[in-house]
Amino acid sequence: MSLALPPIDAVAFDLDGTLVDSAPDIAHALNAALKKAGLERFDLATVRGWIGDGPDVLIGHALARLGHGEGDAAADAELRLRLRRWYDVASLAAPLSLGQVYPGIAALLAALRRQLPLVVVTNKPTPLARAVLEAAGLLPSLRAVHGADTPALRKPAPELLLVAAGGLGIAPSRLAMVGDSALDQRAAAAAGCPALRVGWGYGTPAPGLIAAHEFETPEALLAALLDACRHAAPMPAPIS
Repeated sequence: MSLALPPIDAVAFDLDGTLVDSAPDIAHALNAALKKAGLERFDLATVRGWIGDGPDVLIGHALARLGHGEGDAAADAELRLRLRRWYDVASLAAPLSLGQVYPGIAALLAALRRQLPLVVVTNKPTPLARAVLEAAGLLPSLRAVHGADTPALRKPAPELLLVAAGGLGIAPSRLAMVGDSALDQRAAAAAGCPALRVGWGYGTPAPGLIAAHEFETPEALLAALLDACRHAAPMPAPIS
């Protein structure tokens, strides 16, 4: 059973595996890119296990499984660039045509946005994240979307959470990080944010980090977040 949360003034959500089950769309985009390169494709279960660290790492997992990376370094780098370009095209063409918003998430955000500013902090690049959130109908509930547009920003680095807290004018300790993976837990720990782990996504708990706040349903998460909201916060303005 989770312990009571400390007081919070805002909430940061992970995207893939937390707000949306986007694994089918990620697998489709990856396989579309691999097909254009004449490479073997992968099933959904395999791709799901690679989700969480952004598209470049995803592509790296696929190439490693295919035995690439031990030949010409320049050719390998060029292949990765082409795959990433094709992946982005496929993702933007159909950001959430196969996946779905997790049940209960739309209601969770609708209730929370009346009390707290909400942001997304994701290892997906910002343009792809915004496309998914718009397709999911969740973008109007959010104050901002912070994506990992460079490798240095990817969770478990704390930078995106620190930027999110700074943009909201609050201390990181008042920004709750909600996610499904060890990357989210480690990023929260590094930034000094309370970490809330959800059990319906793709990730696994961080070894050596005790998750004091774990939730198996959006309804339980909502109750805990509302209870932790000690001070009124302005309603978030929709993203234009």
